[in-house]
Amino acid sequence: MIEPSCYERSNDFMPNRLSAKSKEETEEVFEPSKATQLYIVWRKLRRSELAVVGFGIVLAVSIVALVAPVIAPYGTGMVGRSRRPPSVEHWFGTDAAGRDMLTLVLYGARISLYVGLAAVFLNVMIGLAIGMVAGYFGGAIDEVLMRITDVILSLPELPLLIVTVTFFETRSIHVIVLVMGLIGWPFMARVVRGEFLAIREAAYVEAARSMGASSWRIIIRHILPNMFSTIIVIASMDIPWYILYEATLTFLGFGDPLSNSWGVLVQKGYLYLTSAWWMITFPGVALFFTSMGFNLFGDGLRDALDIRTRGR
Repeated sequence: MIEPSCYERSNDFMPNRLSAKSKEETEEVFEPSKATQLYIVWRKLRRSELAVVGFGIVLAVSIVALVAPVIAPYGTGMVGRSRRPPSVEHWFGTDAAGRDMLTLVLYGARISLYVGLAAVFLNVMIGLAIGMVAGYFGGAIDEVLMRITDVILSLPELPLLIVTVTFFETRSIHVIVLVMGLIGWPFMARVVRGEFLAIREAAYVEAARSMGASSWRIIIRHILPNMFSTIIVIASMDIPWYILYEATLTFLGFGDPLSNSWGVLVQKGYLYLTSAWWMITFPGVALFFTSMGFNLFGDGLRDALDIRTRGR
């Protein structure tokens, strides 16, 4: 019997080596793209019925806020009979000044969403900057910034908002947004700092540092992109809180009485709770469903962006 030569024996392993090499190349070629990752997140988000309901509410409120001047049946300055109950002519009734409540609720969505989005934007910018510097550079900078953060976190937020707003002579809606953004950043700063402390010791960050990359380049190019999911989830769950904070401040008399936000409508409707129930009911329902929608969507988004459960 003729034994196979060493060359022939080595050739017996060639298909396995080629297939292994092809498999490695295939895995590199089919690495998920950004579009694929977004599709995976969306697919996981759709599996949660509550998240889909929340997304639908958020989408509906956003569309209403954008097209309010088009779909509103009347203008905000049009006056009719005072405190008329809901009817075919006025679906949500009229307020004490004779204005159509449906029109006011539609326009109020624009102001309330502006408050939530603008306050969260300021919150994210300030918290991200402070947490980024504290978490990456550490040392004395970290100690000073975190002690300031601890002091603000130890104070109750709503009383702090009330005290701060009283220092302004004009309490416009922009002032309220500014105050909420300047006070609400500590939690975001804490979360960002913790993420930076964990990511700055990662192997790819050390590799970039050994290749001579500057600190700000490492922060912007290598660390921040890995934190977007965390920031988006926190921001989406903070929006309803700022909308409710504005409504609470207005209800307590510390808001902008000249605006048509849902908080102003609730405050004015409370005065006629027994005689004109619709004045407080409809803006209150709008506040409730909007807050619930953002919370449900934020919970689903948190699960969908969790890399430990993504794709399951």
